Amino acid sequence: MAKSVLLLLLLFSVVSWAIILQKYFFFKNAKNEDMRFLSYFSKSSNLMGIYDYARELECSTVARVFLVGYRELYIQQETAQEKNPKRTHLDDEKNVSVKDLKGITLALNKAINAEISRLSRRLDFLATTGSTAPFIGLFGTVWGIMTSFSAIGFQGSASIGGVAPGIAEALIATAAGLIAAIPAVIFYNYLSDKIRVFTSDLDDFSHDFVYLLEKNYVKDTSSAQFNDLDLI
Repeated sequence: MAKSVLLLLLLFSVVSWAIILQKYFFFKNAKNEDMRFLSYFSKSSNLMGIYDYARELECSTVARVFLVGYRELYIQQETAQEKNPKRTHLDDEKNVSVKDLKGITLALNKAINAEISRLSRRLDFLATTGSTAPFIGLFGTVWGIMTSFSAIGFQGSASIGGVAPGIAEALIATAAGLIAAIPAVIFYNYLSDKIRVFTSDLDDFSHDFVYLLEKNYVKDTSSAQFNDLDLI
């Protein structure tokens, strides 16, 4: 039983460290790519060029949200073209209603939620390890003490040789539970804080993107007319 407890705690620890390392390097790469994309986004006024650049960034959360917003905007532009076949993409303005703009905002919000879910994936295992590993170690402790008392009852004396193995098992199980739980709790809090930063950045970018559309491509908010965005 003691070996089974230690094996289970080892499994928890190995999986936890695998998740910790994978998330750490992924978050690091995502942050670097987010900074690169935001720098490019702030300097470029061509949405098509930004779209091509965003497709090259695999880890960037902001770029993925932009891709969703851009595709939704492209759909709205195609819908407007179908409603008015006489209009061409060289026209001075594109008709996109306020309802369509709200649809783009909704698509951005859904993309943000999807990115947060992607960042949070498997973090629940760290929370589970941090909360259950000490109790699993405690179970091993109780089992070791029970083994010691059984040895005392069998031998009829409380000699060191009779109780030492059980006590040793109990102490090792307690230490193993803490070794598995402490890193899981520390990095769960650390990674959760990183996710909050990513969430804030995504919300800020979403607002900036919608404001960019309203400022540069909407002539009249009452009719929600967009300038040609050179999407084709």
